Amino acid sequence: MTAPRVTIKDVAARAGVSKGAVSLAFNHKPGLAEATRDRIFAAARELGWAPDTTARSLAGARVDVVGLAVCRPARMLGLEPFYMEFVSGVESVLTEHSCSLLLRLVRSAEEEAGLLDSWWKGRQIGGAILVDFRVDDPRVGAARRLGLPVVAVGHPSLTGGLTSVWTEDGEAVAEAVRYLAALGHRRIARVGGAAELGHTEIRAAAFAAASSALGLAGAAQVTTDYSGEAGARATRSLLSAAARDRPTAIMYDNDIMAVAGLSVAAEMGLSVPGDVSLLAWDDSQLCRLTHPTLSAMSHDVQGFGAEVARTLFGQGASHAVATPVLTPRGSTAPPR
Repeated sequence: MTAPRVTIKDVAARAGVSKGAVSLAFNHKPGLAEATRDRIFAAARELGWAPDTTARSLAGARVDVVGLAVCRPARMLGLEPFYMEFVSGVESVLTEHSCSLLLRLVRSAEEEAGLLDSWWKGRQIGGAILVDFRVDDPRVGAARRLGLPVVAVGHPSLTGGLTSVWTEDGEAVAEAVRYLAALGHRRIARVGGAAELGHTEIRAAAFAAASSALGLAGAAQVTTDYSGEAGARATRSLLSAAARDRPTAIMYDNDIMAVAGLSVAAEMGLSVPGDVSLLAWDDSQLCRLTHPTLSAMSHDVQGFGAEVARTLFGQGASHAVATPVLTPRGSTAPPR
């Protein structure tokens, strides 16, 4: 027997609101208190529900090119393992459909919204993949207005009803905090990504909630631009604190910052994991090339990219993919 399909009515009942209120929340319309909006999003996450898409998929369509714009510096994109693996997964599916990927770097979500308009009206693309969502993201309105077939890579609380594929980052962060606390760490820090990104907010909130639930008074968070340089600066700042305040474990929002953190610990004469445990995110090959090897929240990024592309071609509605799971290695251990 299959489980009954979760509906908007179920979400409304769980949150104690009307179906109209759920619609307002997911379409980012005014008229709801923030506490109510947060309660609706929490209910949707608990039930695993996402709204039906209002944009078209590419099912049955003749498409030659799919667009992907990324708001990152070119230098950063070349160093970031996540996007290289993600694009590889996307390309593996586009090849099956004899499609090409049009990749463009932009400076803001607003610039990307204008680019989508230009691409679509100029018939340069048949659909698009949208990444790195922000709160009140202008690309949601642009995709709706144009009728552009898209898949949004992000939690449905951020993507305004567009077809979405996402990972439950909040659950993964909570698992990481619980793991480090179980090892005996009481002062845990998190080096996060860009503060304006929606998934950064989700991870930050989950870290704060898990730390509070476990009574970790020494928990601290720092935001960065995901680069190795920023990760190194954040790590150096955290580890320069007095011994009684210094974190004994640090979580990172990507692998490149965790590798940089490992170098900083060595530079400061601290052993890993003896003096400080380090935990990466995504688990690229970088994590297995360091000494010690890096513990990580493992995530099949290439498979994620392929699933996003398959969804764009009409092979599925909005859904979450597998949540990143903990892979312990040599960089984490009980504190001294």
